[in-house]
Amino acid sequence: MAFSELLKSRNFALLLPKEIIKTQVAEEDQNIILNPEFEDGLNNWSARGCKILLQDSIEDGKVLPLSGKFFASATERTQNWNGIQQEITGRVTRKLAYEVTAIVRLFGSSSPFDVRATVWVQTQIGREQYIGIATVQATDTDWVQLKGKFLINSVISKAVIYLEGPPPGTDVLVNSFVVKHAEKLPPSPPPDTEDVLYGVNIITNSGLNDDINGWFPLGSCTLTIANGSPLLLPPMAKESLGNSEPLNGNYILVTNRSQTWMGPAQEITDNLKLQVTYQVSAWVRIGSDKSGPQNINVALGVDSQWVNGGQVEVVDDRWYEIGGSFRIEKLPTRVIVYVQGPSPGVDFMVAGLHVFPVDRIARFKYLKKHTNKVRKRDVILKISGSNAKDLLGTTVNVRQIKNTFPIGSCISRMNIDNEDYVNFFVNNFNWGVFGNELKWYWTESQQGILNYTDADELLDFCNTNGIDVRGHCIFWEVESAVQPWVKALSTNDLVTAVQSRITSLMLRYKGKFKHYDVNNEMLHGSFYQDRLGKDIRANMFKTASQLDASPKLFVNDYHIEDATDTRASPEKYIQQILDLQEQGAAVTGIGVQGHIDKPVGPIVSQALDKLGVLGLPIWFTELDVSAENEYVRADDLEVMLREAYAHPSVEGIMLWGFWELFMSRENAHLVNAEGDLNEAGKRLLSLKEEWLSHAYGKTDDLGEFKFRGFHGTYSVDVITSGKKISQTFSIDKGDVPLVVNINMQS
Repeated sequence: MAFSELLKSRNFALLLPKEIIKTQVAEEDQNIILNPEFEDGLNNWSARGCKILLQDSIEDGKVLPLSGKFFASATERTQNWNGIQQEITGRVTRKLAYEVTAIVRLFGSSSPFDVRATVWVQTQIGREQYIGIATVQATDTDWVQLKGKFLINSVISKAVIYLEGPPPGTDVLVNSFVVKHAEKLPPSPPPDTEDVLYGVNIITNSGLNDDINGWFPLGSCTLTIANGSPLLLPPMAKESLGNSEPLNGNYILVTNRSQTWMGPAQEITDNLKLQVTYQVSAWVRIGSDKSGPQNINVALGVDSQWVNGGQVEVVDDRWYEIGGSFRIEKLPTRVIVYVQGPSPGVDFMVAGLHVFPVDRIARFKYLKKHTNKVRKRDVILKISGSNAKDLLGTTVNVRQIKNTFPIGSCISRMNIDNEDYVNFFVNNFNWGVFGNELKWYWTESQQGILNYTDADELLDFCNTNGIDVRGHCIFWEVESAVQPWVKALSTNDLVTAVQSRITSLMLRYKGKFKHYDVNNEMLHGSFYQDRLGKDIRANMFKTASQLDASPKLFVNDYHIEDATDTRASPEKYIQQILDLQEQGAAVTGIGVQGHIDKPVGPIVSQALDKLGVLGLPIWFTELDVSAENEYVRADDLEVMLREAYAHPSVEGIMLWGFWELFMSRENAHLVNAEGDLNEAGKRLLSLKEEWLSHAYGKTDDLGEFKFRGFHGTYSVDVITSGKKISQTFSIDKGDVPLVVNINMQS
């Protein structure tokens, strides 16, 4: 048979794609590193700013290969970025995820240091990109495995993978290096929640009716029972449990404490279910022998691991509510819950400790009803232009085209070279924020050398696609986020640099950003305040407002909403905002970052209620949830999206990314590296679909059609016996029905 005939044959047409697929899979499964175990000496390898040597042992056999006969050493290193490298141009494919596994070790230093794997690429237009893959702490005593994944978004002309990290003078040893197409693992199964008793307290003798049975002192402290604590459930627990029985006033008094961790404890191992979110609630109080504010923490000892179940700062002798949450994801040997925290010698009291599984389904039902009140408006379509007889029985079909509530995401410059990434972003989000490209350490990493190229290109991309943009951030108050040259400035030079930074940024982008995070994370850092005085924070807001009056100016911080960090309680955030406003700062928005684990709706909602008293718009500015099981991750994401969308003070939600390998946290992505939607991503799209209103029916005797719809843009078709009219309209916020006139004669 001739080849041309073979091409036409049915059997060949069926077999050829399979053979191609087999070949492609086989190629993708191959190690793209040449000479990965140095059996061919140092061929295909080169030094990156240092010297590399082939070794079979070091120090008379004290250092031997873990496998094979040889290893390589990067020596005479004078910079952290010096190491061993290999060019992989032509063997690496863009938009494919690769897994890197390397066996590494240090030599020449007794201290442990991080070893990093990095890919450097040069795009076809000459842009350089550095893609971090993985980091492992290595020592000079043992070989360790470095493992991670990477993906190249751009069309490239060159790619080099290399090891770097330890300080100058420390040799980096590598025994083997493997880079293969990353295997796509099946998702974890949904958690088994069939026998979970939601709302049932798993604490034994919580009411202390049986003395201290079920409890034991952690450490040498003393536990006694007394009466006089609040009779009402703490508010966060009451919102979850509804009409539960009141408390009985009994509490545990903890005395004779010589360590902060001493307090009442109880083993709960047999009462727990894996992958279930538990809410924690109690009343706590400290004795009169306190010295300054005291932190009280409900903690869990999960085998040898400490887990935070909630914290509160106590400043006087009132009863305080403590709330939090936790989840056990892997089968433990032993779990204890205990209350700890105050300074040694400080007595404290605990009453009504509740630990119970959260009924998220019941909460979602409540939120759906509340959302309909907050995010919808009544609409009257008035049909006119024909006689009443012609309008009788007119058919109306209403479809919502777009929900205008802001739901956006963080993006980065190198992401937008990936067409699949871009398609998901522009089709599912209407706001954007730059991950790093607007931050000072990015735009001026070296003093006096400004680089706004990445920010300019991202802004152009968003404008082209009709995406509104937040500006993140003008300054960052946490010292570790301040570039070295700024830290080294004198006070006078720092004042000049701060003024130059804000002027340069605000004038360059005047009118182009809808929001700015002015000074990021002021509850967790104080670099500029420590160096330049308390007034600097308010002055940053004042100057920003003077240079560009159009954007809303936000504070922005984390752990506000989850009760896990006493530095960032809603009360402290409110006080910070009030202090800034008292100094004349134009604070016009509240940023709640939303990097959260195991969220519980009532805890989040209560924080939002407190912040809402200020009357400022609240945005979740960096929302992400992390859970290894993607079904659990989807549930966590739904909790946060529903709580935010149902709360009247929340005016927008920004996710801190969505694509695997381009998130700040592990196990937080919604889309896998090669574009496959996981359960969390499916949940996002399902909610976005739920938050679109559609209506179909007939006009009434007055020629009117009434419905209630989410805020946004709509299309309506009106069909009479002889005519069809199509029209678009928008539903904005409003307390009175929106009247839309439709003239059939138009």
